[in-house]
Amino acid sequence: MSILKNTLTGLLLLMIQTIYSQTEKVEKVIDSCVKKDNFNGSVLIAKNGKIELLNYSGLANRHYDIHFSDETRFHIFSLTKTFTAVLIMQLYEKGKIDLDAVISTYYPEYKGEAAKKATIQNLLTYSSGRANKDISSPELIHQAYDNTIWDLDTFIKTFLSEKLVNKPGTKFDYNNGDYILLGKIIEKIYGKSFEQVLHEQILDPLQMRNSGFLHHNDIIKNIDEGYTEDESNAFALHMPTNNYIDNLYSAGAMYSTPKDLLIFDQAVFNHTLFKKSTLDTMLTSYKDLGDVAFGFWVYPKKFGSVDTLFAERQGDGYGHSANWVHLVDKDLTLIILSNTKDIKYLNKMRERLIKAYYGQ
Repeated sequence: MSILKNTLTGLLLLMIQTIYSQTEKVEKVIDSCVKKDNFNGSVLIAKNGKIELLNYSGLANRHYDIHFSDETRFHIFSLTKTFTAVLIMQLYEKGKIDLDAVISTYYPEYKGEAAKKATIQNLLTYSSGRANKDISSPELIHQAYDNTIWDLDTFIKTFLSEKLVNKPGTKFDYNNGDYILLGKIIEKIYGKSFEQVLHEQILDPLQMRNSGFLHHNDIIKNIDEGYTEDESNAFALHMPTNNYIDNLYSAGAMYSTPKDLLIFDQAVFNHTLFKKSTLDTMLTSYKDLGDVAFGFWVYPKKFGSVDTLFAERQGDGYGHSANWVHLVDKDLTLIILSNTKDIKYLNKMRERLIKAYYGQ
């Protein structure tokens, strides 16, 4: 009995030492990013849903010298799109939406040329073929997202109802509009606001109490501010211009925390919100559309000698950036949230972090 006990104790100590060695290397990468590049934000690594590392570095609010902590809520911008995709997949599983049906099936009032030509699947994969008027020029970007508060129907009529420029399903063209249209379709099917459906179907059942949907005039306790760095000096920061976060809607208006996002991560990949077969459909990537899946990009990836199936989602806007990675075959989750670095930096940072974790 004592031999078995000693063996189990030895194995446990070895596991603890291995995890510590892995996270110690990761912490060195984070420390380097903080000191050399002025990374401010949070890094979470979890294995099988259990947090192995949760690091907060720097300031969430520079006006009042408030540091990041478990209490901080982060703007997550386009990570919102994965929540929208999950809501669509729940409807799909219940037989309430057909991924091959066209937009007008569920949203007959829609006047764009894509109404009877682009499918739900096309919207999920950014391949509706619509002309993306909202992001077609700097002037229109500011008009759509910064300078005017729009109600949803007027926004869709003004910016998302243009002619087709590509045959639906043939060309990947990343945009907010396809996911804003999905949000509107969700509202039409449920007969409720997107925000209400989001809470009822995801946030409340999962008890994601530090996550929500932003409006420009909301007072949200402990929410972070975003800062943009000068091109020549990462330590010289300034505040971005005004934006109406409401206009990003089901494509980018959410906030959350690393721990809440891990709850969502595990609910998605462990089939809490829908069946495994539904997840498999969601994670099916379209090679001819740049490996995009529904709400994620999914593709094989190699870190030194480690091969994995990589599912990723990025978000970026007005000084905030977010990077969510799940190694599907290893149940490893990496979440990086920042208010000083852009998404290009986080994409490089995540490579360094994962390589460090695997000792590569």
